[in-house]
Amino acid sequence: MSDQNLGTPAGQTKTNSKATWSLVLGILSITICGLIAGILAIIIGKQAQREIIASGGLQGGEVRAKWGIILGWISIAIAVLAGIIAAIAYAGN
Repeated sequence: MSDQNLGTPAGQTKTNSKATWSLVLGILSITICGLIAGILAIIIGKQAQREIIASGGLQGGEVRAKWGIILGWISIAIAVLAGIIAAIAYAGN
């Protein structure tokens, strides 16, 4: 048994901390931090998904990681659209 799961009752999974960070960064990327937090949410979310799969059921947090990735992609899309709109507006002057 790994050190991470000491103190976790049998039958319960421990939430992967990277999954939680991915979700937090995804939310921040949508609300205030934009592009950089979105990219980090995607990277950390993918790492969390790999770790959760590799844990063999000892870690949870799949949904948190997935939503962190989704929100990260949404923030990137918003940033790209904002850049296109700004470029069009600037070119029109």
